[in-house]
Amino acid sequence: MTAPAPDRRSTLRRLQVYFWPQRASLAVAFLAFILGSATEPLIPKLLQVALDEGFLKEPTFPLWSVPVSLIALFALRGLFSFAGAYMLNRATTRAVLALRGDLSGALLRADASVFGRMTPAAAVTKVIGDPQSIANQLGGAMVTLLRDGTTAIALLVFLAWQNWQLTLLSMVTVPLLIVGVRKVHARVKQVSRAAYQAQIRLANVVDDLARAWRVIRTFDAGAFEQRRFDREAQEVQRMTMKSVAASALMTPVSQLAASVGVAGIVTLALYQAQTGNGTVGSFVAYVGALLLLVSRTRHLADVSRPILNSLIVAEACFELLDAPPEADHGQRQLERARGEIVFDAVRVQYPDAERPALDGLDLRIAPGSTVALVGSSGAGKTTVVNALLGFAAPSGGRLTLDGIPLEELRKSDLRRQFAVVSQDIVLFDASIAANVVYAQPHDAQRIETCLRAAALWTHVSSLPEGVEATIGVNGSKLSGGQRQRLAIARALYKDAPVWILDEATSALDTESERAIQQALEEWHGRKTMIVIAHRLSTIRNADCICVLEGGRVVEAGRHGELLARGGRYAAMVQAQHAGH
Repeated sequence: MTAPAPDRRSTLRRLQVYFWPQRASLAVAFLAFILGSATEPLIPKLLQVALDEGFLKEPTFPLWSVPVSLIALFALRGLFSFAGAYMLNRATTRAVLALRGDLSGALLRADASVFGRMTPAAAVTKVIGDPQSIANQLGGAMVTLLRDGTTAIALLVFLAWQNWQLTLLSMVTVPLLIVGVRKVHARVKQVSRAAYQAQIRLANVVDDLARAWRVIRTFDAGAFEQRRFDREAQEVQRMTMKSVAASALMTPVSQLAASVGVAGIVTLALYQAQTGNGTVGSFVAYVGALLLLVSRTRHLADVSRPILNSLIVAEACFELLDAPPEADHGQRQLERARGEIVFDAVRVQYPDAERPALDGLDLRIAPGSTVALVGSSGAGKTTVVNALLGFAAPSGGRLTLDGIPLEELRKSDLRRQFAVVSQDIVLFDASIAANVVYAQPHDAQRIETCLRAAALWTHVSSLPEGVEATIGVNGSKLSGGQRQRLAIARALYKDAPVWILDEATSALDTESERAIQQALEEWHGRKTMIVIAHRLSTIRNADCICVLEGGRVVEAGRHGELLARGGRYAAMVQAQHAGH
């Protein structure tokens, strides 16, 4: 059952939190627009004076004052308009900065389940694109409301001062306008939300194209992906045109309602002029001001679409802000662990999974020992890692680090004890040194030591920029083996008491693998190592090899012991030898 969509008032209240700190800039913008709007009625008034007095044989003012007054009037309006627009955009851009900060914070704190249903493209859209879209649309709407709204009020006051009977007659159009606008608003909101969802789906397709380009070309799936993109792009275009069509109805509806009032006003004004109750100048001034008012109200009618669109986008942003944060109920601190890990009948079952990933797992890892985990896909090896790092909460049993239950430790203290290298390498678009140091104090000598231990120093020293050379998006400038060696250097630099190597040498050549194995052996006895490997030749020297099956340890022992036992591990070794 899906949660009900938030109403516009609650969304506006949440947006207000980001605009309220900018109230000083908004007040200055409001004042500038009011002063600019106050000059608007002076234009029809100037026309009245020019017509009533300027065409006399002896006008009461010099001729040169007319163009000077007009130029000064428009210059003053332009100055106030610029000041208002500048201060308003200053406020909106700062609000965007604050909203982006909160969104990135929510993304960093989000529970692991959030990333299972939100693609990277959607996250980028919500954190970067959506706040800017809100600022552009809401800022533009606020400019229109302040500039045209205050001008409309000033013109309305001028019209009432000129002829209150005609102005009162114009009010008959208001109920017609309200009814029409409400009906159009409902349609705009519906199609705009559908258009936004279509854009998110299109962004996800583009994310696939950029992220999986090697797979796409390997499968010669360019035409297939182009058709998929075209379908989503056409849906975006179709929903966008529906939104535009719904919004475009606002102008004819408002103009039709206004035309009723204008027709009545012009008729009554002509009647008053014929009965001697007005001059030509006053008639021209009133009609001119009225036409200016109609023009402003047309702009005000058009402002509803960007406001509605911005609220729909804001709702999507707030969905990320409301995403559940990662649970962290631990209170205990741990500076540096010895590295003793105990799984006692641990059970882990993922949501919607038919069976548990770990089903009563019993496993003890002594401090400073090297334990290898092997088994078929789905045996529970990755879940062991997820449970240790706090990404998967056990639903039964007891999991401890140095005798402390993991749920009692703060997540930051827990994860500081682990250095992880997996086959799914994630690197940052920065320099080699920045990737090695990542979030740790910088030490040039230590960087070189770790790169040497990871068998990457020869390559780095050959680069013109050395350790400051950039590696591209996710290490795109490096080979597969170099990317994995850089990840290993990053883990070595962290110098955590427990290392988890999940197929850490799978992309390395034999020589590089041997060099890294020698480096790791130097730390044997000083670091607790958990090694997950499919290539069984890399774990021969492990203190204990555990064979997992169905979320449990079904065999455990040293390499020679397990071979002599002739069980599952021996069968796996024999199968790999046969495969070679």
